[in-house]
Amino acid sequence: MLVRLGLAAVWIVSGGAKAVDPSQTYLAVRAYDVLPDSLVHPVAAVLPFVELALGMLLVVGLAVRWVAVASAVLLVVFIAGVAQSWARGLTIDCGCFGGGGQVAAGRTEYPLEILRDLGFMVLAGWLIVRPRGALSLDGWLRPARVVRED
Repeated sequence: MLVRLGLAAVWIVSGGAKAVDPSQTYLAVRAYDVLPDSLVHPVAAVLPFVELALGMLLVVGLAVRWVAVASAVLLVVFIAGVAQSWARGLTIDCGCFGGGGQVAAGRTEYPLEILRDLGFMVLAGWLIVRPRGALSLDGWLRPARVVRED
């Protein structure tokens, strides 16, 4: 349950920070310079609500394994975005928890951002393997099967 709620908190804080400042989220997505201009706005508009939805599903414990898989996929995308920015010499803030966009040279924190997201991926991986808990909708809707040996 702690892992599930921990990852939920990450998504809710991240999505909430992006949702309250959509123009900054747009600048953060645009700063990665990987999407065509026609996709920057839709991605920036939808991303906060995807993160909030993932967080809320984890809070209530519904479809935990699928949410954990989606979380892992999204984290791979984020790690790839940060890594390509680092490799290309871009000087941007990841915008992971709000903010984002161009920063002064030497102000990037790419290694820490990648390590942090890898840590979040460990949480998602744990939930992929062990998705059900007693205090979750998944646990109440489909309790674990008890194998009896007679």
